[in-house]
Amino acid sequence: MDWDRIQGNWKQMKGKVKEQWGALTDDDLTTIDGKRDQLEGKIQERYGLAKDKAREAIDEWRLRQDI
Repeated sequence: MDWDRIQGNWKQMKGKVKEQWGALTDDDLTTIDGKRDQLEGKIQERYGLAKDKAREAIDEWRLRQDI
């Protein structure tokens, strides 16, 4: 799935993001609003990951989505 589809369906995707990265708050998800770079930043912040590791985790998650 491409990121444009995730961003366009962000309200539906928030639950799936929360399942994967439970440390993200509802406020985080509202602020992210489907923006990949902001999601990367929040994952880095909450999980202490390097930028490339956060990007890889998002890419792996994105490929598992069936929307």
